[in-house]
Amino acid sequence: MTSSSTLQTITLAGGCFWCLEAVYERVQGVDSVVSGYSNGDATDPSYEQVCGGDTGHAEVVRVTFDPAVISLREILEIFFVIHDPTTLNRQGNDVGTQYRSGIYFHDAEQERVARDVFAEVDGLHKGRAVTQLEPERNWWRAEDYHQHYFANHPNQGYCAMVVAPKVEKFRKTFAGKLRS
Repeated sequence: MTSSSTLQTITLAGGCFWCLEAVYERVQGVDSVVSGYSNGDATDPSYEQVCGGDTGHAEVVRVTFDPAVISLREILEIFFVIHDPTTLNRQGNDVGTQYRSGIYFHDAEQERVARDVFAEVDGLHKGRAVTQLEPERNWWRAEDYHQHYFANHPNQGYCAMVVAPKVEKFRKTFAGKLRS
């Protein structure tokens, strides 16, 4: 897409990483999306360990994007539409600290933008937003079978019932941001 020196990366937690990945892979200006685990304590955790809730990690996506095409603010606006930032440690039927809402920033400017957008969202939700805002730490790439999961398994039950509606919500709400 562009030279790597112009790209930025933000790490987002908003429930199951399959949902976030499926949406951001369709966003114009996004260069790559990698599913992983972040902001926990274990070294190189497995999916099973993270799902057990003992590592402290959240399921996340690292979104690498071109800010000349899409701003961090726009990335975060999409984030707050495709998940519920008011439910602590859950998204729908996915329950546990690994499914928390979080923005894990990579520098001070990202922190500033994240805090500004969060304040607006929190105001819209009358102070009920619970999204964590922290520096990214202890990030680990998820197993290969989690990468591009929706693209590879669109008819799998969870994908059809949970992921597909989020992708459709993105398409309807942000049609102008859809990758061609």
